[in-house]
Amino acid sequence: MSVRVQGTVANPSERGLRTGLEFIVDAGAIYTVIPKSVAERLKETGRRKFKIASGDVVEFLVSEAYIIINGEGVTSVVAIADEKTPVLLGVTTLELLGLKLDPVTGKLTPLELMIL
Repeated sequence: MSVRVQGTVANPSERGLRTGLEFIVDAGAIYTVIPKSVAERLKETGRRKFKIASGDVVEFLVSEAYIIINGEGVTSVVAIADEKTPVLLGVTTLELLGLKLDPVTGKLTPLELMIL
């Protein structure tokens, strides 16, 4: 089941520089993945290696972006990919937003936040 959500990617320093995107919620992806055309408004912070679905290891640029889903926003590390790569909403961003994917309903639900 493919779960898609509408969201916004903005520059964390200048949140008026924003773009709306449709994300595929991917509970197996650590980072959120956005296309290079959207990342032009962001400052690249480095490169990291990622294992992709084929098993290959590839290197992507990374940046920080302000991600807004369901009216809530957070700054999160994102991977910057080419235009052919799917736009993914990864687990790190979901957790920062206080959300999780309910595998039964296929919907985003509030995450039980704990400080122990």
